[in-house]
Amino acid sequence: MSHATGSGDGEAIVEFRRIGAALQVIAVDPITGMEVSMVGDPRLSQQELARLAVQKLRYMQKKQQNPG
Repeated sequence: MSHATGSGDGEAIVEFRRIGAALQVIAVDPITGMEVSMVGDPRLSQQELARLAVQKLRYMQKKQQNPG
């Protein structure tokens, strides 16, 4: 399942995939194409998992802009 989520920094596409007892969450920035993934606890809400994945995406984007 996938959906778009908005945050203060823009939108991201978030996809959820069940992998055994865990849930893989993938966040993609539709403008840059940057993609990150994480494995989350399926007991958490999809909204919370999406928020964490987008937070990781924004962190990686800032890290790429300011290496070092």
